[in-house]
Amino acid sequence: MSPAPDSETLRRAATDAVRAASTLCRTVQTALVSEETLTKRDRSPVTIADYGAQAVVSTLLRRAAPGIPIVGEEDAAALRQDSARELRERVTRAVQAVPETSDLGEAEILAAIDACSDGGGEQGLRWVLDPIDGTKGYLRGEQYAVALGLLRDGEVVLGVLGCPNLEVLGDGAAAADRGVLFVAERGAGTRQVALSGGEGSAARVTEITDAALASFCESVESAHSAHDRHGQIAAHLGTRAEPLRIDSQCKYGAVARGQASIYLRLPTSESYREKIWDHAAGSIVVEEAGGRVTDVAGRRLVFGLGRTLEENRGIVATNGILHERVLEAIRATEA
Repeated sequence: MSPAPDSETLRRAATDAVRAASTLCRTVQTALVSEETLTKRDRSPVTIADYGAQAVVSTLLRRAAPGIPIVGEEDAAALRQDSARELRERVTRAVQAVPETSDLGEAEILAAIDACSDGGGEQGLRWVLDPIDGTKGYLRGEQYAVALGLLRDGEVVLGVLGCPNLEVLGDGAAAADRGVLFVAERGAGTRQVALSGGEGSAARVTEITDAALASFCESVESAHSAHDRHGQIAAHLGTRAEPLRIDSQCKYGAVARGQASIYLRLPTSESYREKIWDHAAGSIVVEEAGGRVTDVAGRRLVFGLGRTLEENRGIVATNGILHERVLEAIRATEA
């Protein structure tokens, strides 16, 4: 049995894989998302990008760090059906358009998608992948994310969050510059790097101590987050700042680099449990930027119990300073 790759190899593999997948998603979005697809509610562009991104990340991770299982959101069962021939061909073309995976044939692409079928667990290393988080944002031409985390014995130790449409901030960044990678390692901080490359800069949460000045980060559509409930919590905190509304795990990135101080994902029902791929990368990005992430009861997120956060309900991500006050406001406003 070969030894586990070192942390630098794993970080580079994860960063390269998310960058390549983000580029695929951006290319597909530019070529295929149009007013016509939105009018007809045609989800084929995001489906092509979803499968394609998973195939790219799966392939590049298994080349760089073979033997590490991958927990992924998708499988290729529907793609293998006879009725999906055209979709299958479009996914194949999208993957082959990426230089790093241009040598893959259809069968290899389907196998790469299916290689992300691990069930999760508490022991050893495993990748956790959401190839596209924020499908509605993707179809609107707005925010979405490619999210990859690495678990070691059930704890997130590495996260790379690709946000292809998020503006690049920092010295020298032009207003039109878009595409950011957030790269976080346990104990080593979070960096934000332009998708196009470069050294990037450290990401840090806000140092806001006055809840009145703290802005919430929430989904664009109220169906994805209870805006009314958020309003109640904000009122209890005395928050006056306008919320920042964006889709996907980009919200974690926004908190990590100080664009907002609070992100809530409140439980939709007593029985629902969050999927681990929806929070693995984002949670470490915020924590290593100086913030704090728990569930609504203040419990740490437990990623080693399968494909869902079985022991947790909802998500609270903050700059850390305001965390206890936000938890108290959630308790105070519960029906």
